[in-house]
Amino acid sequence: MIDLVKQVLANQFEASLCMMNDCVVKCPPAHWDGKVAKYPFWQVAYHTLCFVDLYLTVRHEAFVFRDLHPGGWSEFDDEHPSRRFEQDELMRYLSICRQKAADTVAAETAETLAGPSGFEWLKFTRAETHVYNIRHIQHHTGQLGAYLRRFDEAINPKWVGSGWK
Repeated sequence: MIDLVKQVLANQFEASLCMMNDCVVKCPPAHWDGKVAKYPFWQVAYHTLCFVDLYLTVRHEAFVFRDLHPGGWSEFDDEHPSRRFEQDELMRYLSICRQKAADTVAAETAETLAGPSGFEWLKFTRAETHVYNIRHIQHHTGQLGAYLRRFDEAINPKWVGSGWK
């Protein structure tokens, strides 16, 4: 059963991150700073990826900052990031997160998935943390896709099914 659970998680991480990638790739430069709710398109994408990266880490204390986190924890805690991020930077970050998702899920065991989330503010199992993380990706990907379609019906972010490569 553990192999099935891991395959489902891996497939859904890959599908949701592919859908997000499609939104980032299809965002015209003129809309990169456009408001999705109250935040610029790029900031919604950046926020999503920061938390994907964080929640794929085994525990809060083990998280390693990247060059894409110049403000350290303030990138996560403050309302606005330390700087504006460009499309190519976020596409690179997406690629990093896709690989981290595949590697992280592959390393899980029945014991680790049944154990704590690794984040004191997430009071559920590691398995549920992965589902929570996927829901977070899809929530913001839906926002990004709806934003893009408002400006141009030809920009139609694609639906990606399970196991898309």
